[in-house]
Amino acid sequence: MSEQSAEGTENTEPQAHDPEARGVRLVVVLLSLTVVSGLIDAVSYLGLGHVFTANMTGNVVVLGFAAAGAPGFSIPHTSTSLACFLVGAAAGGRIAGRYGGGSRRTWARVTLTAEAVFVGASAVVAFVAPGATGTTYALIALTAFAMGLRNATVRKLGVPDLTTTVLTMTLTGLASDSAAGDGSGHRSPRRTAAVLAMLAGATLGAWLVSHHGLAIPLLLAALLAGVLAVATSGRE
Repeated sequence: MSEQSAEGTENTEPQAHDPEARGVRLVVVLLSLTVVSGLIDAVSYLGLGHVFTANMTGNVVVLGFAAAGAPGFSIPHTSTSLACFLVGAAAGGRIAGRYGGGSRRTWARVTLTAEAVFVGASAVVAFVAPGATGTTYALIALTAFAMGLRNATVRKLGVPDLTTTVLTMTLTGLASDSAAGDGSGHRSPRRTAAVLAMLAGATLGAWLVSHHGLAIPLLLAALLAGVLAVATSGRE
């Protein structure tokens, strides 16, 4: 074997056995989670009294509407969502502190497993007690906590343009960095995919809520998160 061939083998062999590279790349995982966010917000906004549990930007605005006495909005519902999201984000920060210095694959899988468990629990509540007094608060609390946990992780992972829950800066970058703005648009495909993923999730979620209630879209969101927890790699 030539020296060049040996060097090439030496450089590529560790990558072939790199556990971080096994599974679905983070870009695909985060785009899939953006679909899940659309499902979750469709459930919360359409089925839980005009409150968001994934999109906290919208939730702060909704809280303002509720505080002003606008009909159809609830201060207790929105406050519960915000509080549980923050608790989930704090928990996500703790998990990042424990796993963030090691394998990204392990870290992402732990967080997504937790998300799947909490969203799955919300689906169980929706199936078992759809009309119970505390069901709305339970669904808000469980899904908001799960989204806070995930958002803290996504923020620490730092994959550009894929926050999974908000699109304002993604849309801004899509326009301002395009050829019509002042850029080359080289990240436009990823940004466009994020917008379409959210739209797809929201559309599917709204249809499911309208035709099948809250439990089915929540179960679908939990299953997607669970599949991604098993399949994700640590590579962008």
